[in-house]
Amino acid sequence: MSATPADVEAIKARSKHLRGTLKESLRDGVTGAIAADDTHILKFHGSYQQDDRDVREGRLHSKLEPLYSFMLRTRLPGGVATAQQWLILDELARQFGDGGLRLTTRQAFQLHGVVKAELKHTMEGLHRALLDTLAACGDVNRNVMSPPHTDGPVFAATQKLAADLSQHLLPHSTAYAEVWLDDVLQTPPAPEPVPVEPIYGERYLPRKFKIAIAVPPDNDVDVFAHDLGFIAVVGDDGVVGYNVVVGGGMGVTHGDDSTHARLGDVIGFVAPADALAVAEAVVTTQRDWGNRESRRHARLKYTIERRGLDAFVAEVEARSRVRFAPVRPYVFQTNGERFGWRTGVDGRRHLTVHVMSGRLRGKALDALRHIAATCAVTFRLTPNQNLVIADVAEADVAAIDAVVEKAGLGVAGASPRKRQALACVALPTCTLAMAEAERVLPAVVGSIDGVLEKHGLKDLELHVRVTGCPNGCARPYLAEVALVGKGLGTYNLHVGGSRRGDRLNEKIADNISVDAAAAVLDDLCGRYRADAQPEEGFGDWCVRAAVASSFVQRTETGL
Repeated sequence: MSATPADVEAIKARSKHLRGTLKESLRDGVTGAIAADDTHILKFHGSYQQDDRDVREGRLHSKLEPLYSFMLRTRLPGGVATAQQWLILDELARQFGDGGLRLTTRQAFQLHGVVKAELKHTMEGLHRALLDTLAACGDVNRNVMSPPHTDGPVFAATQKLAADLSQHLLPHSTAYAEVWLDDVLQTPPAPEPVPVEPIYGERYLPRKFKIAIAVPPDNDVDVFAHDLGFIAVVGDDGVVGYNVVVGGGMGVTHGDDSTHARLGDVIGFVAPADALAVAEAVVTTQRDWGNRESRRHARLKYTIERRGLDAFVAEVEARSRVRFAPVRPYVFQTNGERFGWRTGVDGRRHLTVHVMSGRLRGKALDALRHIAATCAVTFRLTPNQNLVIADVAEADVAAIDAVVEKAGLGVAGASPRKRQALACVALPTCTLAMAEAERVLPAVVGSIDGVLEKHGLKDLELHVRVTGCPNGCARPYLAEVALVGKGLGTYNLHVGGSRRGDRLNEKIADNISVDAAAAVLDDLCGRYRADAQPEEGFGDWCVRAAVASSFVQRTETGL
């Protein structure tokens, strides 16, 4: 049973700054699990305890404990990894994990299936790669996202901001090094400062905190879905500043109308030099003003709604000593992906390949290991679970093309829906999952493809997202079409998001199967085909046609 909100706050407060009894739990060879309180502290170290729900019932019948393992998530600001880091991650996944890597919707790697006895070895391996998992989960700022498709000075500026934000907002406790790295070099740790956590305090944040940086016209990071966002304003010489966004969030609880998804508010413009101060002020205001009684209502979006946007902005200005300037103009065109080759300002080439649900294993993982071992490249993880093989020399283009095609990582033959689809992990390992997501995504996309082909819309770009629960890890409430898990085999159907990531969709059907959802979309796509204006997206048409209200009326009258 999970701890209540008050219990979680107490666990954090008595954790000795994220130490808990993790060392003792790791030494306990009687069980594959760790102590209950430590499961909450472990999240701050970038790992979740999970068990395989596919075999849970059988093991219970055989009087065996659940098949416990651990998921590790990297802290990888902006999603950039070197070829050497890729090779080490590949090695760790094969040696200690389930043999695969997963690319997340927050531009990080996840290793699944690591057993407790190998957890420390895996952490040490990541350290050898100059990587860590610190603050990849937990009630702190998590992995900072930035655009993978930018180039030149703009890419350098946004990537640096992502790295600077990540470093500045890290927990100051030395617990990570003590637990996983034996104090790194077996040297006595330096005394921790007082206060240990000048930004987070004794109990850290009330809930998780997420930051993203966007560069128009691309909104691939879905900047309005985050607690804090920075929209780059670009001039002739690069980034001249950022429009600041606060209060976005996707998490919802089924059956609780007091919870909801929310788009962030754009509150003003700041110079690049002020971004860190503003970010710290937003975090500390949320630390002090956030709800610690109800975790369902503890995210920044609820803090702003409770205290008021004007009061929140005034507090951030006072704490940061930065006065927001008026918002600068910006225009987003898409939150999708750019596939294929493009050439950077320095002549280097960048190839975006498709990774269904971000899951890499078998021949796809082998192919990328070969590229990392034989070509001087870097890798950029995208917010849509795909991958950019970046900084490629012209001489390596043909060889990489051949490897990618053989491994099935290209987009040739993939429908526009398949290219842009997102899904969370869900079953069998996510403890929150109510329904399938990653494993059912191919079937969902296939059903939608069939509907669109029936109506002569096979080339329609349609953004589809599937999640196993309402918490929103794949940002479903921004999709043109989303299935949100409600129970085993059933989903809520949402439509009406935009391809720009700037509008929430609406639920039009509750607790239905994938086949039933396809039937609903069949009706809607027929109406869209007959009524859509030139260049009008499906989500935009749903809003203009008031699909949510009209669908309810039609179902109530039996139509």
